Amino acid sequence: MASVERASPHSIRVAAASDAAVIADLIRRAFAAQPRPTDPPSSALKETAATIAAHLARGGGAVLERGGVVVGAVLWEVEEGALYISRVSVDPNYRRQGIARALVDEAEREARRRGLPRMTLGVRLELEENRQLFRSCGFEDLEFRCHEGYTEPTWVLMERRLT
Repeated sequence: MASVERASPHSIRVAAASDAAVIADLIRRAFAAQPRPTDPPSSALKETAATIAAHLARGGGAVLERGGVVVGAVLWEVEEGALYISRVSVDPNYRRQGIARALVDEAEREARRRGLPRMTLGVRLELEENRQLFRSCGFEDLEFRCHEGYTEPTWVLMERRLT
C-alpha cells in the first residue's frame, strides 16, 4: 500500500484516442531507458500515435497523471480469456514511486469489470527487474516463449489469477 501512496497525488483514467501521441512518446522513452538492450530489440521503440490509437480501439488502456501530465500508461486487450496487459510504461523521471503498481491495479479493476478470471503479460527474460516487479504484483511464470527466428526462449508469459 505504501508504494501506491508514494504515487500520490495522481489520477488514473481510461486512455482516450486523443492520448495516443502522448502515450506513444511515453512508451518509446520508457522502453529506451530499460537497464539493458534486449535481443531482439523491443517493438515498443517503434510505437506511433497510429499504432497506439489502433490498440486503444481494439482493447483499451489507462494513463496515470500527475499535475495534468501523463507519467504512466498501460494498454490491455482480451486474449485467450484473460486481460493481456502490455506496454506498462513509466516516465523515466518518475520511476520507483509505485506508478507501475498503480497501473497494474487499474488493469485488475478493468479485468474484474469485464468478468475475466485472470490477467496475463509478457516479460523479456533479459529484464529480470521487470519480472521481479510483476512477481511482486502477484504474477507467476506461466510459459516460456521464443520470438520469431529464435530457438531459445526470449520472454515469459506471466499470469495472475483473480479468483
